[in-house]
This record gives sequence, structure tokens and C-alpha cells, in this order.
Amino acid sequence: MANDVIAVYPGTFDPITLGHEDVVRRATQLFDRVIVAVAAGHHKKAMFSLDERMAMTREAVKDYPKVQVASFSGLLRDFVVSQGAKAMVRGLRAVTDFDYEFQLAGMNRSLMPDVETVFLTPSDRYQFISSTFVREIAALGGEVDKFVSPNVNARLIDKVRSLA
Repeated sequence: MANDVIAVYPGTFDPITLGHEDVVRRATQLFDRVIVAVAAGHHKKAMFSLDERMAMTREAVKDYPKVQVASFSGLLRDFVVSQGAKAMVRGLRAVTDFDYEFQLAGMNRSLMPDVETVFLTPSDRYQFISSTFVREIAALGGEVDKFVSPNVNARLIDKVRSLA
């Protein structure tokens, strides 16, 4: 619909965690449509390819009809504007995230004055989870099934084996 309020939730999602999924769920309660925007990740060395991250993300959000998954490269601003989004969702886990996210929100406001940044915090049980920690634990042979969905866990195990 023309008046739907669209939000973009950008990230590398390498891999998508239960914390990310919780933020998506929360965003669906606030917006008519949520686009999970998977970054090509030019500035980060990803464990998973863009196609793998897209597949994991689609699987993770399949139960949310308001959510779609798309990839983007280049300036996030260009993607957000092209989607007609009025909001950008960012997850905040801890105070350490806030300083970076606050600066980013200011820069984005300068680039996109008509788009609001909305900060959402995941549930307490997910606040300490990060994709970086999940990748490191998995790479060292640790169990990460408490931090990611079963689908993502299986892919992590396969990826770690293939990289060994």
C-alpha cells in the first residue's frame, strides 16, 4: 500500500543470530513492512558469501509475512531511499554500541533527512550475542546453538569443516 511505513534493518548478518531475529520481530510490531538489508560487506571479511547470508536470513524470517530480505551494496542511503523507507532500524546490545550507532545515526540524518533511525534492543537473553563472537566460537569448535537458529547452526558447522 502507498501509505505503508517501511523500515530497513541493515547489516552483514554473518551469520544472522537470535538477537537479530528478535530485533526483526520487534520491528514488525512497529512497521507495516520491514526490509532486512543484507550488505554485500565490502568493508568486512565475511565468513559466509552474500548468497549464503541471504539464504540464512530468508530462512530466519520466513514466518514473518511483513518481512522481506534484500541485498545491497554501495551507500546504504541509496538503498533506503530506493525502497521508499521512512525508518532505519538499528539494534543496540550495550552501551558500547551506542557511541558508534549515535554517530552513524547523525551521519545518516545528514544524508537522509526524511528517514528516522530507530534503535531497538533485543531481549535480555540475546543482548550479549554478536555475529563476531558466534563465528569465533564456532571456528574454535565451540557450541553456538544457544545463539543461532538450528538452520544457521548447521550451516556454521558445515562452514567450519569446509574451512579446516
